[in-house]
Amino acid sequence: MTKPLHIHCFQHIPFETPGYITDWAEERNHTITYTRFYEADYTIPEVETFDWLLVMGGAMACYEEDIFPFLAEEKEFVRKCIQAGKTVIGICLGAQLLAECLGAKVYPNSLKEIGFLPVTFTTATPTHPLLQNLPPVLDLFQWHGDTFDLPEGATLLATSKACKNQAYIKGKCLGMQFHWEADENIIRSMLEEDRHELVQAPYIHPEEKILSELSKVDSLKPYLFQFLDSVTNPNQV
Repeated sequence: MTKPLHIHCFQHIPFETPGYITDWAEERNHTITYTRFYEADYTIPEVETFDWLLVMGGAMACYEEDIFPFLAEEKEFVRKCIQAGKTVIGICLGAQLLAECLGAKVYPNSLKEIGFLPVTFTTATPTHPLLQNLPPVLDLFQWHGDTFDLPEGATLLATSKACKNQAYIKGKCLGMQFHWEADENIIRSMLEEDRHELVQAPYIHPEEKILSELSKVDSLKPYLFQFLDSVTNPNQV
């Protein structure tokens, strides 16, 4: 049995919460604390006070430090966590921030992905411990326009037709471009706040289609829990 973890979460906007990761943590007696960068009085803890750093998504771009000055401070702290050997998990924007901190380039993708879209857990690494017992393809929720190069020395874990680098791992650093954590409330909030992005494009689904497929998140939850349990196993990463 893995000892309870103290997970610290970097949250960029109010409705992009850890979602189902919170449920997973509660079931396993892990605790989650927060730095909420949208609050004027946010604080960042000392590196040694937690086990994992969880970096969430957000509407801002990784490279918009001139508009969102906290990004520079955030990246500096992520680099400290990497150097200290912490487990760092980045989701969407978080995966891009982590990729940059690992030396990779982040930039606009040629195609945006919004909606439940197929993600293939790469056949290049079918025996990777984190991929054991996962289906080869899952329809995972996406909402992003940027992408990143694969960090040097990282292993690609997942890909999609519109965005090659969907998930990667390097040491204890794990990035996921998709929103595996998203529950119905998170997705509804995304639609409410950002529906102006739902333009006609090959990999952007209309709001009606997204709403009709919301029930998919419940079936994805067990796979997320299984995946996170594997990440907690020191022999798996």
